[in-house]
Amino acid sequence: MRKKLKLKHERKAHREGYRRVAGIDEAGRGPLAGPVVASAVILKETRFKQRIDDSKKLTPLARNLAYEEIKRKVWFGIGIVSEKVIDKINIYNATARAMEIAVRNLGVKPDYLLIDGRIRLKVLCKKAHIIGGDSKSLSIACASIIAKVTRDSIMCKYHKRYPAYGFLRHKGYGTREHLRKLIKHGPSPIHRFTFKPVKDQSNK
Repeated sequence: MRKKLKLKHERKAHREGYRRVAGIDEAGRGPLAGPVVASAVILKETRFKQRIDDSKKLTPLARNLAYEEIKRKVWFGIGIVSEKVIDKINIYNATARAMEIAVRNLGVKPDYLLIDGRIRLKVLCKKAHIIGGDSKSLSIACASIIAKVTRDSIMCKYHKRYPAYGFLRHKGYGTREHLRKLIKHGPSPIHRFTFKPVKDQSNK
């Protein structure tokens, strides 16, 4: 029997008088290529037919099915920060910027943020940082799925532009295949040149 994510953090915020509680998560901090993508989600409904969990625990099919249901039952915003900006301001600051953009793109103004991890955001409302939040909070899990599916879609489009690197399979993460392709072909325009394996190749 699959685990059902709790609404403990959302309900705590509601008891304190907050009404629009947004869960926030990102996808793509670790890859060697492509953007970092964040999503902010406010639940309209709390019952889902599909499994909602940390996106990394779901198969691609399960993620896509969950994504389609989530979109119908939440308000959501997406923030995307490119690899070029990541190289300029570092991945921590780029992740924070993506999350802030996602909050702005919600369409409704949240009054409480549930943030996965320790990223500090310049958003003027109450915040709570939840380590491993995508496995503990329904709204953060929804955000993790939206961010992951969105980023994967971007990387699939990049695969068509740069097919030699295999982005369709590894989505820019540092797999053995990706590292072999990086050594063989050198970095592409969408690689993160400040990340060590890419930096090593670009300096040759």
